[in-house]
Amino acid sequence: MNRLERIKGCLLGGAVGDALGASVEFLEWPAIEAKYGPQGVVDFTPVRGVTGAITGDTQMMLFTAEGLLRAFVRGSSGVACHVPSVIHHSLLRWLMTQDYPSATSVRVDGWLITEPHLWSRRAPGTTSLSALKASSHLGANAENNSKGCGALMRVAPCAFFANAFDYAAQSARLTHGHPSGYLATGLLADILQRLIDYQTSLENAVTSSLAQHGQKAGMEQTRSMLERVLFFFYEGYRPTPQRIAEFGGGWLADEALAIGLWCALSADTLEEGIINAVNHDGDSNSTGLIAGHLLGIQHGTAAIPSRWYERLELRGVIEQVAEDIERVPRDYCGHGGEFDEQIERAYPGS
Repeated sequence: MNRLERIKGCLLGGAVGDALGASVEFLEWPAIEAKYGPQGVVDFTPVRGVTGAITGDTQMMLFTAEGLLRAFVRGSSGVACHVPSVIHHSLLRWLMTQDYPSATSVRVDGWLITEPHLWSRRAPGTTSLSALKASSHLGANAENNSKGCGALMRVAPCAFFANAFDYAAQSARLTHGHPSGYLATGLLADILQRLIDYQTSLENAVTSSLAQHGQKAGMEQTRSMLERVLFFFYEGYRPTPQRIAEFGGGWLADEALAIGLWCALSADTLEEGIINAVNHDGDSNSTGLIAGHLLGIQHGTAAIPSRWYERLELRGVIEQVAEDIERVPRDYCGHGGEFDEQIERAYPGS
């Protein structure tokens, strides 16, 4: 697979995990089993009247990607650029699509915000909403102590740019103030970056990422969770709803990362990993999204079952963003010309 296929696999894999888990996000396993049978949910069911509907997690992931691309255009044009602040601006644009006010003014330009299907509330996380609404200026860290998984869900695009760990962690701090909330987020982006840059195994990506970042202050909880996942993987334990519950519900960043990672490590296929990741007590769409990112970046879009791929909401938008992530850093030079002007209209950096 080439780089573009891996980027598409990562973003689409995350989105299908998000969509599959959305219908059972607030159900406990006995209720899921009673409704869908012993395998749990294995196919999209209508959520808010839409089959294959994404949630606010995928919406915010798309706007994070937009922020990274706008920051790249800005920096390549020779303008001073603080990347987390540019991402912050894009997240406030997402907040606008949710019909919430922000304390900081934002611009309405570029193409993503004009997509009408993004102007829909899809159970956005309350922590992210509160922090973004309260932001007094771009780049301001959240004034809370949250270690929820709301930032973890949106940072996969950081893996395809330089300084993945730092930009993911810094952008997570815009909404989540506890070290477990933003360091687990940085770790996910770093693991994904190792998978695409070195085309190594997921196991090696995790162990090498922990070797580099695991001793950072505040990483203790996340490191302990991932070391436990690796132990289960080495011992051959397969995830079940009951075993997944031992890691918690996935509502916290370290829990969601651990559950998604275990399901991805132990799966023979992308389909198996995502199904395992959504069928448990707790935050099913978030853990499904993480497993989908990790498996999609390894196996590409061809691994996504057609029954999911063909019905995924906003599939064309997600694919366009993936294509832009691959082509803009490769082709944009900031020296004018028709192609540069096209990119600057899509992702204004000024």
